[in-house]
Formats: sequence, structure tokens, C-alpha cells
Amino acid sequence: MQNTQANPRTADRKHLILIVDDEPVNREILRMILEEEYEPLTAADGETALSIIRENSEKLSLVLLDLLMPGMHGLEVLQKLQEDPAVKHIPVIVLTADQQAEVESLRAGAVDFLSKPYPDREVILARVRRTIEMTEDRELIEFTERDRLTGLLNREYFYRYAEQFDQNHEGQEMDAMMVDICHFRMINERYGKAFGDEVLRRLGESLRNAVRDGGGIVCRRVADTFLVYCPHREDYKSILDGAVKALPARNSGSAIRLRMGVYARADRTIELERRFDRAKMALDTLIGNYRSSCALYDSALHENEIFEERLLESFDAAIREKQFLVYFQPKFDIRPEKPVLASAEALVRWVHPELGFIQPDKFIPLFEKNGLIPRLDEYVWRETAAHIRDWKNRLGVSVPVSVNVSRVDMFDTDLAGILTELLRENGLTPADLLLEITESAYTRDSSQIIERVNQLRGLGFHIEMDDFGTGYSSLSMISELPIDALKLDMIFIRTAFAGNRSTRLIEIIIDIADFLGVPVIAEGVETEEQMTALREMGCDLVQGYYFSRPVPGEAFEEFLLAGRRTAEKGNE
Repeated sequence: MQNTQANPRTADRKHLILIVDDEPVNREILRMILEEEYEPLTAADGETALSIIRENSEKLSLVLLDLLMPGMHGLEVLQKLQEDPAVKHIPVIVLTADQQAEVESLRAGAVDFLSKPYPDREVILARVRRTIEMTEDRELIEFTERDRLTGLLNREYFYRYAEQFDQNHEGQEMDAMMVDICHFRMINERYGKAFGDEVLRRLGESLRNAVRDGGGIVCRRVADTFLVYCPHREDYKSILDGAVKALPARNSGSAIRLRMGVYARADRTIELERRFDRAKMALDTLIGNYRSSCALYDSALHENEIFEERLLESFDAAIREKQFLVYFQPKFDIRPEKPVLASAEALVRWVHPELGFIQPDKFIPLFEKNGLIPRLDEYVWRETAAHIRDWKNRLGVSVPVSVNVSRVDMFDTDLAGILTELLRENGLTPADLLLEITESAYTRDSSQIIERVNQLRGLGFHIEMDDFGTGYSSLSMISELPIDALKLDMIFIRTAFAGNRSTRLIEIIIDIADFLGVPVIAEGVETEEQMTALREMGCDLVQGYYFSRPVPGEAFEEFLLAGRRTAEKGNE
């Protein structure tokens, strides 16, 4: 059954058909046969036909084309149609009395032919209907399986065709590649979406042309990321160089930079998506690397992939068996002549029963990427609350402890309920548990985050903006954010004190914090010189190796007891 909604040319009106024949009688016969079901146009020669076809390229459903015409021969018209991407999709039925011309016409791009003298009316109409329906079915399939902007396969059909290729070429070594555009979002913002779309189209076309002869296929995976699956080759740099040359030039004249990750000679025993995951792992190694534009998946990446898989598989047991340990790093108030313990930060460490001590930078980004960080965060909150309760009950002393609240946690509608419940279970108040939220969390989806922060502050929780100075927000933005303390990132501190760099920016931030009435906490302080300079600038609290590295709860008790002794002496 004909689906008139599959093609914009056919919606709510008759199909448009062009009859091309130099004989007026023949044109009239076909027009009369077709006009009841279709809307026929006519042309008496090839030049006129090409003009009408190009003017109606989005409307025409079919061309009936005579071969033997004065001037331009019908085969020449066919050739010109096939050479023009804008009209080559329009099906052509050849009209001829020369039975020998059938094969030549089909080779030239015709889909069917009608012999002269014309067959019965019903035969003509049946062939016309079948041709239009088959063409629209094909276009519907192409519309479904292809990216509308670039014309490349979409991801779903790309994987289907790749699987078919594997089945038909069992012994062929294959490469899985991933290509993306560096800072594509900025290209769109600076030069406009139309320019960005042209970049994507040309990149897709260049990649397709580079691998098509070898049977390779290309898809636009998402946004500015492309996948390539092709027989093994080693000229990866030439593929990238060719693609860069094909891209439109920016106003600045500088070339757009591309990156490519390659999983060469891909293991065909693993799923296709996993093969491209490995290509992405190689691609990710290029982040921040401006010297290289192509990276290959190798044994080191493979070992890291196995390591990460093992960590993910161990997560549930680690939570259940309390392999994650909470360490505490003290924060000292440096405003008195002798610094005083003011609070602490809870930090997670992992002691794996087989892999030993695992650095946080190995597992925290991995858990963030795989959606496990909320479970780890809640585990740390509960362990921290239990420590504070124990210190109060057993030692009669405690200090507030800050815990990290990730951006993902902030989107949990039950966050406030979880935090207040664990306080209730441990007999604590919001003053015992400080919440650290990174600067970057405030600047992405800020209205939602600010709403959640205000909710938490309304319940009595104090909010520290963590990692300030990492470049996400402007200084003016601080005045608009609901915070109770400002925490300078350790990298920011180290950079400010390195070599002959100026600490003027730290002074400006401290002045702004004073104006807002919130304390400044500096982390990563390692030397007495840094501590003294920060005190002179008006910094309130300091944490870092100068006072102590993060320590287990038992070791942190020494700081609590020392603080209690100092307080008792002061009361004597």
C-alpha cells in the first residue's frame, strides 16, 4: 500500500510526473492515461526536461523519458541526472521502441522501461505505481537509517551494517575509529550554527570518501563525533589531514583541529560497541594534548580497561565489606597567634583486599562516569556521621566535618531527607556536618543547584564552595551564590605561590569574601611561608600537609584530644 506520508513531495496532493517525448501525440497519450491519478507535466526535449526536473527536484515523483529525441539523447539526460546529487534520487522509466536499449538504459540509471508502441493503460499505470511505491519505500528506509544533516548512517544502522560486513568478511582485519572536533561548541558559538553544520557535513563526506573504496562505513555518532569501521590500514594521519583540508576556513584563518582514536585490528570476538569504546579510550588520551591528533588503543590502555572493570565489579563488595575508609584532614583557624583546630574534611580511601591501596583519582572519576558516585557519597556521609557520634560519646568532643556533595547528588530530590535522617539516626545536628559543593556544580544548571542549596541552608546546613579558583565562575558570580564559606583549590594556591607568581588574586578573593561576610579556607598549604602569607592576607582557615595529611579516624582523635587540652588550659 502506498504511504503518501513517507515523502514530502506526495503529501495531500497528486504525485507529480514529468513526461519527456518529442512526439506531441505520445505526450498526449501518456498525459491522458496518467491525469486521473497523477499530475503530469510535459517536455518536448532533453534541455527543457532537465530545467523542469531541477526546478521541481523536491516535488517530482517520476520521469517518463523518451530515448530518441533531437538534440540531447535520452541517455545523456540520464547521465546528467545521475551526476547531480539534487535530482539523482528521482526515478526514471525509459520510453523506447528499441528493445536493445533496455540494458544500456538500466546501466545508465533507469529503474524500468516502457516499450513503444505503448502497452495497455493498466500496464502503464501498474508500472508507474510500482516504481513510485518502491522509490518511496527506499527513501523512507534511508530517512530512518541516515543522519539528516550529513547523510551518513545513524548509529543503530551503522552497527547493523558493520555486523553484516563482519559476517561476509570473516578473515578481514578491521579498524574501529572515532573522530571528533576539538572545541566544537565554541565553533558554533563564534561562527554560528550554519557554519558548524557545514563543518560536520564536510567532515562526514571526507571520512566517507577516505574509506569507501575499501568497503569502510561511517556514521555520525552524536553531535561532532563520528565512527569509522573499515578494513585495517595505517594511513590514519593522512585521513585526518585530508579531513582538515576539506573543512571550511574560519575567519581567523586557523585550521579546525580534529582528533582520532583508533582500535586497530579490532578483536572481533567482542561486541562492536565495545570496540568503539576502546577507540574512545584512545581518543580520550588526547584531551589536553596539542602535539598529537591521533592515538591508538594499546596494551597499556587494555590493562587499564581490565583494571577499571575489576574496580567496578568490586564496588558492591567494597561497600558491603567497608573496604572504603574515611580519612580526615584537619582545618585550622589561623587567625589566633597559635592556630586552633576548627573543623575537618572527610576524604575516602579504598583498601582493596587483593589490589591493596587504590588512589582516589583512580576510582572516583570511574565511579562518576558509571553512575556509582551517589552510593559512595552516601556511604561516606554515614561513616562520617558515625565517627562524629562516636567521638562525642567516647571522647566528649568533636568538630564539624565537611563531606563532599557531588553535582549528581544535588539533583536527588530526596537529598535533604537522606541527610536529615542520618543526622537523626546519629543524634547530630546540621552544625556537625558541613557540605562541600564544587564551584563547577554552581555554574551548570545553576538555578536548580541554587534552589537545592537554599533548601539545605534552610534546614541549617552550612555550605562550602569547594575547588574555587579552577576557572569555572567569575568573581562577580560569587556575590549571587548561596554559600557560607569559600574554599580555594590547592592547585590555585600552589600556582599563586610558585616562582615569582603574584598572590594578588588571592587577596582580591579574600577581600570579596570579607565583603560577603564568609570565611576563606585555603587547602593544599604545605609550608610555613604559605601559611604566614595567607594569614597576613586575611585568610581564615587552612588545611594541608603543613598541619597534617589526611589520616584515619583513630589518628584524627589526637587532634581532637589536643584541641580539648588546649581549651581546658584556656579555661583554667
